[in-house]
Amino acid sequence: MATVSETYIENRNRVQPNHANNYDAVHGGNVMKWMDEVGAMSAMRHAGESCLTASIDRMNFIRPVPVGDIVVIRAYVYDVGSTSLKVRLQAFAEDPRTGEREQTTESSFVYVAVDEENRPTSVPALDVESGRDEELRAAALEKEAE
Repeated sequence: MATVSETYIENRNRVQPNHANNYDAVHGGNVMKWMDEVGAMSAMRHAGESCLTASIDRMNFIRPVPVGDIVVIRAYVYDVGSTSLKVRLQAFAEDPRTGEREQTTESSFVYVAVDEENRPTSVPALDVESGRDEELRAAALEKEAE
């Protein structure tokens, strides 16, 4: 069994011109792809199995990320079912020179753990042991209730 904190993953992607739309900002589809990849890694870390995307909650794009900035993706598992895992995902624009961050995107994705034949397989319970685990889980559940 993993704890919420043990499923926490943070990844970075620099926004290149080939990621940009006509407004010199990252395409929302690229952000969604990056979020899905990091979310799957978080889900797999907990499940110990391959995980497939089952659903995506509303995707809120708060602000654009310009070419040259970094998109930071945060993901962690905050709830599990018998074969499914809920992952909170947040994206931030980060200035590569100063490290300053501003949230740009938020969502939660549901993944399903699968075996070697791509059939749903059970996942372990999620442990909430530390104060950080409790804070992360509470923040995700609060956002889910909105």
